[in-house]
Amino acid sequence: MASPLSLCLSLHSTPKPLTSKFTPRLPSLFRSTATFPNPIPKTAITAAKNSTTPATDRIISAAAYTLPFFNSLQYGRYLFMQFPNLGLLFDPVLPLLSLYRSVPFASFVAFFAFYLGVVRNPSLSHYVRFNTMQALALDVLLVVPSLLTRIFNPGRAGIGFKLMIWGHNAIFIFTCFCFVYGFVSSLLGKTPYLPFIADAAGRQV
Repeated sequence: MASPLSLCLSLHSTPKPLTSKFTPRLPSLFRSTATFPNPIPKTAITAAKNSTTPATDRIISAAAYTLPFFNSLQYGRYLFMQFPNLGLLFDPVLPLLSLYRSVPFASFVAFFAFYLGVVRNPSLSHYVRFNTMQALALDVLLVVPSLLTRIFNPGRAGIGFKLMIWGHNAIFIFTCFCFVYGFVSSLLGKTPYLPFIADAAGRQV
């Protein structure tokens, strides 16, 4: 049986007249079996560029995280008393905080404004509704420690008072972390997922 190489040489040694309808075919050994992927369609590239989060959605989402942050400052008073220099980090937000507290029932007004105007607004994107609901869920959780403090009344001394201080410090630090993480992620157009809160917020949207 002739080898592919000898067969290829025989084609050149005994030439035959070629017609316009004849197309020589190489043996299967010399045929390329490589496949090349199709180029990415221009429509897919355009869709990827248009999928960025709009600036309006970023601003609304970032603003929603300021609500639990303002309401969590009450839990940081023991840290501020122990570390006075820590309060210098929050000096830039004092004008906004003063304006926020000057409005009667500002916390309730802001909560229902975000809930009814954003979370329950189907015309807004899922991105801004999820972030707003996540911020509101965090704000609701901040009410629980205050209620527990009023119920058990740990007093001004003893182990109960120390446990209350530790709990308030932990709540304040956790809320500050959530605020920075959610605020910065929203401005960058990314979706923040807060621990213990993201799943609950996702079920409500």
